[in-house]
Amino acid sequence: MEYNSKIYVAGHRGLVGSAIVRKLREKGYNNLIYRTSKELDLTDRKQVDQYFQEEKPEYVILAAAKVGGILANNDYPAVFIRDNLMIQTNVIDAAYQNDVKKLVFFGSTCIYPKYTAQPMKEHSILTGELEKTNEPYAIAKIAGIKMCESYNRQFGTDYISLMPTNLYGPNDNFDLENSHVVPALIRKFHEAKINSVPNVEVWGTGLPKREFIYVDDLADATIHLINNYSGNDIVNIGCGKDISIKELAEKIKTIVKYQGEIIYNSEKPDGTPRKLVDVTRLNALGWEASISLNKGLKMTYDWYLENEDQKRVDESAMGVKLGGIR
Repeated sequence: MEYNSKIYVAGHRGLVGSAIVRKLREKGYNNLIYRTSKELDLTDRKQVDQYFQEEKPEYVILAAAKVGGILANNDYPAVFIRDNLMIQTNVIDAAYQNDVKKLVFFGSTCIYPKYTAQPMKEHSILTGELEKTNEPYAIAKIAGIKMCESYNRQFGTDYISLMPTNLYGPNDNFDLENSHVVPALIRKFHEAKINSVPNVEVWGTGLPKREFIYVDDLADATIHLINNYSGNDIVNIGCGKDISIKELAEKIKTIVKYQGEIIYNSEKPDGTPRKLVDVTRLNALGWEASISLNKGLKMTYDWYLENEDQKRVDESAMGVKLGGIR
């Protein structure tokens, strides 16, 4: 990309999109375009077509999606599969119809089989059963990957699919009903501290292991891959290290300086036992994560404290955020 290339960041207010906008500006890219979900409904094909015809972006970074944690995925499966299929279909095809030079599609590590070998290699996609709690979302994301692959094969487009591991950082969703584990724990421990609550409940046994990457690292990797990679092979984005939920909870408890007890509710679902991505391909392409989990968690908590009075709330009645993958 040239520094004056016209770059459309879809989902620019979400966790991923906002980080990508920050990183693009930091690196000197000066011709960014975006719209809020109220200004441009990506599930509406007519609106999407009109926007692309008017703006003619050269590059598209598709960071918009319906996202949520275990509870939201379980309660609203139809919305997750419907809206994600609509968003990605509209944007990917509009990019083709309007001669976009390159498009980035974000999948998720939830697309991998529930019991696949660890660390998860890119070629393991579609080799086994998905985790039931987020199957509709995962199927939509797999369809997006295959759509990019198919357009590349048939039309010669340059669309790449990136698979981020669990993300966290500024502009995350801290709503306790539909957030992911890092923002949920940060808010739980913080509110328990200021309200002198003696214990904090954590869903599940605490035994599952997860990998986490700070969202600004993801943004940096994305820009690096736009400039250094083309092809149909998906690329995992992670740090190559994982941690148990119990260890994560203890880290966040320490950072927040909460003095109470952690109680694990084993009646709640654990989800996939382990999710660690193989980053061999990513590292071979010349990129490695640079922000440690301790540093990233501290920066995220600092951001939360600065923005506590403006906690992100749902934009829709069913409690799912449009604007960034998680």
